Amino acid sequence: MDEARVRVEQWLVAGLLGLCCLGWTLGVQAEVRDPQTHFFQPKFGDFPADLVTARQEGKRGILLMYEMSDCPFCDRMKQSVLNQTQVQAYFREHFLIYSVDVRGGTPMTDFSGQTVTEKQFALEQRARATPVFVFYDLEGRPSARFTGATQNVDEFMMLGRFVAEGHYKAMPFNVYKRQASGGKE
Repeated sequence: MDEARVRVEQWLVAGLLGLCCLGWTLGVQAEVRDPQTHFFQPKFGDFPADLVTARQEGKRGILLMYEMSDCPFCDRMKQSVLNQTQVQAYFREHFLIYSVDVRGGTPMTDFSGQTVTEKQFALEQRARATPVFVFYDLEGRPSARFTGATQNVDEFMMLGRFVAEGHYKAMPFNVYKRQASGGKE
């Protein structure tokens, strides 16, 4: 009887150890990281120079997130989507990514080479609500725009593929999304 009890205890310990390892593995897969460090690039405020860098690095363009500090939807995007390692890896592979403070007074150089503040630039780009995600091609022209927070990580990844794979040239995002999801939204 003692031998059977020892075997049961060994089995339980092995099972618990296995569950702990599985939990650790799942935790690693769902790793989240600070979007300021791992999603956005540091701002230098010179978009013509950034376009040159994007071309040199083989990027598809530049992604700007127009935001403001007290925006709950911006915060939700940062806390549930932009902090995901898969999002960070995919978007960093295909785009240079910057945030633009729609109320900001920091001077910057826009795509046409003019010196403006972040606020002026946001107004010129019609970023009146936040967040607004605008993708710019390698010539500095807007190629796709998404206003508001995405529903989830999958929708944001779909938005990235929509631009990176060039689907924006043939159809609007809502049509692409419907086709990519098999008509289910």
